[in-house]
Amino acid sequence: MAESLRYSKTHEWARGEGGEFVVGISDFAVGLLSDLVFIDLPEVGRKVAAGETFGEIESVKAVSELYSPLAGEVVAVNTELPDHLEWLNDDPFGKGWLVRLRVADAADAGELMSAEQYKAHCDAQQH
Repeated sequence: MAESLRYSKTHEWARGEGGEFVVGISDFAVGLLSDLVFIDLPEVGRKVAAGETFGEIESVKAVSELYSPLAGEVVAVNTELPDHLEWLNDDPFGKGWLVRLRVADAADAGELMSAEQYKAHCDAQQH
């Protein structure tokens, strides 16, 4: 788990970078899904609301929706990721990023959980 990121209850993370936010899914979520087989990401230009589904990720045991942690517009998509799903296991906070959002209000990131809060959230889900 990366300490500098903000997290949603649905296991997405967000990292602010120069007025935009890079979004991915946490190592905890990847661990729950296990053997990944497919990912569907949104088109560049799509506008999303916080909490809105923007894609799907599929493993051999489940299909899970991907939720936007912040409201904004998709300005970039990791187009290499569908061919390299192992990046989600190997580097979920780096090469395994999903989308880059230009957000309406960067202050909204303050409503997401800190790494410490997210760890407590994950621990509670495991019990």
